[in-house]
Amino acid sequence: MTLCRRPHILAFDVFGTVVDWHGSIMRYMAEHHPHVDADAFACAWREGYQPAMEQVRSGAQPWTRLDALHRQILDRLLPRFGLEHLKDSERQTLNQVWHQLDAWPESAAALGRLKPHFILTPLSNGNLALLTHLAKHNALPWDCVLCAEVFRAYKPDPAVYLGVAECFDVLPQDVMLVAAHHDDLEAARACGLQTAYVERPLEWGTQQPKDVSPRPGNDLHCKDLMDLVQQLTGEPAG
Repeated sequence: MTLCRRPHILAFDVFGTVVDWHGSIMRYMAEHHPHVDADAFACAWREGYQPAMEQVRSGAQPWTRLDALHRQILDRLLPRFGLEHLKDSERQTLNQVWHQLDAWPESAAALGRLKPHFILTPLSNGNLALLTHLAKHNALPWDCVLCAEVFRAYKPDPAVYLGVAECFDVLPQDVMLVAAHHDDLEAARACGLQTAYVERPLEWGTQQPKDVSPRPGNDLHCKDLMDLVQQLTGEPAG
């Protein structure tokens, strides 16, 4: 694929694109709650993500940070997995696993390769504290942190995508969203952003592999973030 316009800003989806939420939660559960089906628990927690945000988008619930939404989902989830006995402090510790997710193996190095050429920011539904802790945990070299909390709106609200361009006083087409989710990319394109799809076939684990076939509309299709480096800069991916 050939870009019609070189972007100035690369905005990255985070959960699933830059960090491995499923594998990280599975590892945590295997260590701290080994009797629980870690795969099923990770998937069930993540499955509550969109319905929880929709409560906020629809106005049924006032603006709520993702940390609090994750906790609401968790509290409803625990009885299903025999963990209803956990105290409030233990539940809060478990909820903090989202702040400690491990990045995909190439993420930090690829971002470091891109940093000299572009402004890099997450563009996540995560909140500021969560994304800052993820950056510290994984040495992610963001230039700034933009997210739903900044715009008080959850993707796919146009305010989130257009907010990046407004923050930097550039045109929407000067921003490229990098994501492993086609619905996120479609919403970004509808706002005039460029888009790059990143294959993460095991985002939901080995039991639920994703179809990562190319789709029309995206400006770039990448095997991983090092492939994005090669396509955007011409530098070898290795």
